[in-house]
Amino acid sequence: MKICVLTESRPGERRVALTPDIVAKLVGEGWDVCVQAGAGVAANYPDAAYVTAGAQLADGAEAALQDAAVVAKVNAPTVEEAALIPSGAIAMSFLQPGQSEEALKVMAARNVTAVSFDLLPRISRAQSMDALSSQATVSGYRAALASAEYQTKFFPLIMTAAGTVPPAKVFVMGVGVAGLRAIATARSLGAVVSAYDVRAAAKEEAESLGAKFVDLGVSAEGTGGYARELTAEEQAAQQAALAAEVAASDVVITTAAVPGRKAPVLVTTAAIEQMAPGAVVIDMAADGGGNCEPTIAGEVVRVNHALVVGLTNPPSQMPTHASFLFARNIYNLLALFGKAGEVAPDWNDEIVRATAVVRNGQASTEAIATQLGIPVAPALQPEQQGGAA
Repeated sequence: MKICVLTESRPGERRVALTPDIVAKLVGEGWDVCVQAGAGVAANYPDAAYVTAGAQLADGAEAALQDAAVVAKVNAPTVEEAALIPSGAIAMSFLQPGQSEEALKVMAARNVTAVSFDLLPRISRAQSMDALSSQATVSGYRAALASAEYQTKFFPLIMTAAGTVPPAKVFVMGVGVAGLRAIATARSLGAVVSAYDVRAAAKEEAESLGAKFVDLGVSAEGTGGYARELTAEEQAAQQAALAAEVAASDVVITTAAVPGRKAPVLVTTAAIEQMAPGAVVIDMAADGGGNCEPTIAGEVVRVNHALVVGLTNPPSQMPTHASFLFARNIYNLLALFGKAGEVAPDWNDEIVRATAVVRNGQASTEAIATQLGIPVAPALQPEQQGGAA
């Protein structure tokens, strides 16, 4: 059976879903792999490397998708791409169901099984498939580098005959995977780092990397390792308490996000106005609306003496290793949907059930069914399966 790798259609996207080394492994296991010509070029994986790995090349999405049993993408298919996916195929990507409604409707109508990495359960067995975490690692690293790029001061303590330069003060807001990588990178550059998160469990993690943890007395422990959404009163108290920390920092990196919702606003314009000349704010949540009031996705905004950088799609800015990690996530999740070159989803597996947004033209949850206007048919529990395929 054939796995298709498409060129990403999102503007500015440089990642590719499968890298040549993973293609070689899949071919060795009995899969046919077809790669749209040029799909990996922006991530420094040339067409010749895919051919050497055993893949076939196809000119254009339509040719690449012909007879495909599995479609691998980083971002959700466009409506046009979804209309070309063969009936009965499996499409795997970051679907973000709330933002891919029309494409999902098309895939449901074509009996395509749409699988989304956004819905992977937070269990230990799924860690090797966790593309959200792997790409967040890239994002955190990129954010720290961007902060150094826009900052006009040194990060480390430097002692010279001409005088001593104090280290930069970096404040990281949100101590998830991205935040931890931002902390580690800023520390490796020599900065003094402090961090804040509404989850109490984050304190030990931040301190293990050498950051000082800032406790504001606002807790929002959620499920699955994520933070819950704050109430309006909690958010106002949080913003007020954060203002002093923001004003005292040379760099602020914000990473906070609540799955499926608009990014919470943590930093007000008034707080940024109090920052010293040359201060930089890197808003990693820009694609989700931003953690800062003045953030504009993809733009650098000056607020008084500070710069607010709306960092969009940061993994795409490090496409070689971002693709390297994502390809392994695809490979590990695909093992639950097919083996030895054949599509055979294990519907007894909780990971398979959780990640399949639509299957056989029906939605996996009531929420998706309502959103798409299609019937709901949750994947059967193991004891209900019997001989179901």
